Amino acid sequence: MRSANFRALALDLGERRIGVAVSDALGMVARPLEIFLRTSRKADFAHIGALVAAHQIDVVIVGLPFNMDGSEGRQAAWVRDYSAALAQTLTVPVEFCDERLTSEEAVDILRAQGKSTAKGTIDAVAAAVILQSYLDTHYLNAHRNLSTDLTD
Repeated sequence: MRSANFRALALDLGERRIGVAVSDALGMVARPLEIFLRTSRKADFAHIGALVAAHQIDVVIVGLPFNMDGSEGRQAAWVRDYSAALAQTLTVPVEFCDERLTSEEAVDILRAQGKSTAKGTIDAVAAAVILQSYLDTHYLNAHRNLSTDLTD
């Protein structure tokens, strides 16, 4: 079971921008944090490392772009490569979460709130959607495991 304090950071990796989201201190609710322009891996990784330190992050979640049939294409291979290099620079684990249709969901959220659907705005909200999916899955799994432990 997760400790009382658990903070996660999510990344929606794009060719030009990276959308970033962060969880609350209990690891239950995700919110968009920022969008930053990609420049070089060195600069990107330094910025992400600074966010991990500033927000006391326990895990970094990266959206993995599966194809609709569940297979992985060229973009997923790039994300895996980028994430493996990133993981070498961080002191916390890097995990993946399926990001299929997160940009579409982000657009729907922004439209429902009457906010701009500019691409940069979408990236941070998509990162929050990725992170919320991760948090929900891990919260449910932790409670299922607890229930199982109590009945054994």
